[in-house]
Amino acid sequence: MARRIPLPILLWSGLGLFACALFGRKLAVQWSGLQSGEVVDLDRVILVYGLLPRAAVALLAGAALGLSGLLLQRILRNPLAEPSTLGISAGAQLALGLATLYVPSIVERSSTAVAFAGGLVAVALILALTWRRGLEPVSVVLAGMMVALTANAAGAALILANGDYLFSLFIWGGGSLVQQGWDPAIAIGWRLALGLGAAVLLMRPLAILGLDDVAARGLGLSLNASRFLLIALAVWLAATVVAEVGIIGFVGLAAPVLATLSGARSLKQKLVAAPLIGAVLLWLTDGLVQLAAGAGGERVPTGAATALLGGPLLLWLLPRLRLFEWPSLDRPAHTPKRVARPWLRIAVLGAAGIVTLAIALLLGRGLQGWSLASDGEMLADLVAWRLPRVIVAATCGGMLAAAGVVIQRVTSNPLASPEVLGIGAGAGAGLAAVLLFAGSAGLGWQLAGSSTGALVTLTVILVIAARGNLGPERLLFAGIAMNALCSAVLAAVVALGNAQSYRLLGWLTGSTIQATFLEASVAAIGLVLITVPLLVAARWLAILPLGAGTALSVGLSVRLARNTLILIAAFASALAAQFVGPLSFAGLIAPHLARMMGLDRTRPQLAGAVILGALLMMVSDWLSRMLFFPYQLPVGLFASLLGGVYLTLLLGRGVERRG
Repeated sequence: MARRIPLPILLWSGLGLFACALFGRKLAVQWSGLQSGEVVDLDRVILVYGLLPRAAVALLAGAALGLSGLLLQRILRNPLAEPSTLGISAGAQLALGLATLYVPSIVERSSTAVAFAGGLVAVALILALTWRRGLEPVSVVLAGMMVALTANAAGAALILANGDYLFSLFIWGGGSLVQQGWDPAIAIGWRLALGLGAAVLLMRPLAILGLDDVAARGLGLSLNASRFLLIALAVWLAATVVAEVGIIGFVGLAAPVLATLSGARSLKQKLVAAPLIGAVLLWLTDGLVQLAAGAGGERVPTGAATALLGGPLLLWLLPRLRLFEWPSLDRPAHTPKRVARPWLRIAVLGAAGIVTLAIALLLGRGLQGWSLASDGEMLADLVAWRLPRVIVAATCGGMLAAAGVVIQRVTSNPLASPEVLGIGAGAGAGLAAVLLFAGSAGLGWQLAGSSTGALVTLTVILVIAARGNLGPERLLFAGIAMNALCSAVLAAVVALGNAQSYRLLGWLTGSTIQATFLEASVAAIGLVLITVPLLVAARWLAILPLGAGTALSVGLSVRLARNTLILIAAFASALAAQFVGPLSFAGLIAPHLARMMGLDRTRPQLAGAVILGALLMMVSDWLSRMLFFPYQLPVGLFASLLGGVYLTLLLGRGVERRG
């Protein structure tokens, strides 16, 4: 009896043949042009220097990313680790942007070295953030998301500051595989060969690193040296791809996991299967991108297309990942002593907010140095310019904080927030859709689009969590997947290179430079409309964290309460993101700070978090104007840097490294 061919081999062979068919279709078109005798030179150039190198780059880059993802997942014992989720690709792209702007000679000499340095800095930050937690998967991916978002926002700020000089870099960074020669294919090819050779030579330490730290040391392995060496190899492979073709998302995630799901069990099998699957995935995606291209050419870079496919893939994988022990977010932590008079402390916070508002309006730097606006005419001029942006920053900080309190209590997840769960990015995807269909849409339509995007994102996350019985940790990964999916939509729209792209770039950075009194009024009214119902619904927020059983026993309609609170949180996130972008971490920080001050009851925590969120954003706005005068950093980007410091403390606080 003939031996049956395993199903996974048939599947991947079929997908490979389909990719070949898509490539053959393009090849046939060019070949027919050659045979017709018309414009022979042009058709030959397109074939030899465009179509064939593009196919080679797709195969080689996919294989390199598959190998890089496999190494990272094996070293970190984390099946969600890959260059995109760990911020390595974003760090490499930011380094290329900075070097292109300030030291272009280095980029000309070796763009791969620049990208490698940026990737190493990104992964070093992640290791520093998560080392005390033993490189736990939740901590690593959260830190990677923070690094990636911050690097992307910083890159967008660079582009806005330098106009067309760097805008083409952002479009290229979207991961376009369009080629004009064989140099990128050759560069990726020989580095891939070296990477595979090094992985084979390091097979033993790579196999041992798949065990826990105690077992690895027991076998005589120099754990840290081996880990850093193999991480450097993985970063080098990923940086090579970024330097040559831009960011290609999720291939490094999908290829190793799909290799395992396809039956590859041993490390040797995975070293063969992961690069092959990565090559097929990227070649197939690129073929579909070319197939969908119209007369105007490709509108979506292949890198953005892989992320559009990778987001749903990650959501599908979440309930199926059983490859590591998940950490607990419910470890006992130090609980500050509850204050006897919480509203007195809230009043003190309010007074601090008023003082901060006065400083933000009156104190500043000018050409003659620091000055305090006391003259009536000068004060009127400065207030007309500063007051709208300060109000927008403060009210948006308050709304994000209120949304953070709601989300953390509804999900019983202390690390949940509008930024971490991708609700801000969902608002951006809704905004992008409105701008695409109506480029001159007013503020009302923009708010409607961003609110719809935020609500859909949050609903999808919670539905997936409910159906998959996902705990608080996996809920975070669902949010990260939605974040990646929505970010891919944004990248695809920005890559169009039109007026809407510039508007979205400004939104990504969270700039309030052009805030108007109309926007300040809308944000202030929105804060009132959001905060007052939440204060009224404080009983719901107090009962829901106790569980559905307890809620039902006291007569609470769980579905009504949860849906109402989710709707309010989504609207708050969307309205705030409309003005300060998707990245500030005020929604994560403010609820924790309120609790640390002893405001752990629902109403005091909500009121305190709103004031603290407003304080954080006002201080961020003032510092973003003052620190680098006369240049200004976007307030959302600056607040995210402050938020990153707090997230660092939150991830590492009180947890010693294992092993």
